[in-house]
Amino acid sequence: MLSADRLARLCDLESGSIAGCPVTTRRLSELRDAFADQRACDAILRTGDPVVYTVSTFTVDEGPGQLQCGLGILFPGRVGDEYYLTRGHFHARKEAAEIYFGLRGTGLMILQHEDGTGATADLVQNGLVYVPGHAAHRTVNTGSGTLAYLGIYPADAGHDYDAIRAENFRTVIVSRKGSPAPLPRSEYLRQLANSRMP
Repeated sequence: MLSADRLARLCDLESGSIAGCPVTTRRLSELRDAFADQRACDAILRTGDPVVYTVSTFTVDEGPGQLQCGLGILFPGRVGDEYYLTRGHFHARKEAAEIYFGLRGTGLMILQHEDGTGATADLVQNGLVYVPGHAAHRTVNTGSGTLAYLGIYPADAGHDYDAIRAENFRTVIVSRKGSPAPLPRSEYLRQLANSRMP
């Protein structure tokens, strides 16, 4: 039986992996459409394609009622004023909830319900964020170091990236006076357009 202590020993926060489990790596080029500031994203991609985050997934048993967990490592950085983020998703089984447990660093979770309403929640070391069913969720690293966390969810929850990709999250997290600030995506896009007018 897998105990919390044994799982903690299997997690390597430096490599972003769980011993013996697959690691998925996401680079900026794969996340281009997640950022509002496409011009800033393209400028970074002209000089390289940095790793933004990794996820290592552990499943004890995929049967009914079982849980799965993912170790997420989200690196520090920004695209323009936007902090590095994960792609974000709904669960394929929309009613499936999830718990995030912060292991290291400082971040925010963006939550967005199916009707477009949403909120943000702090994701910090030793803190918990509850993601209710029917809510898309995206993690944002607002600190200067690595953000590490465990996501624990039903093994049959699945991931639906397409539903959120079509319209994206309505909230972005940007740096304002050196601190993270949530803004409506539409407002941030207007700010970008105004700042780039001749």
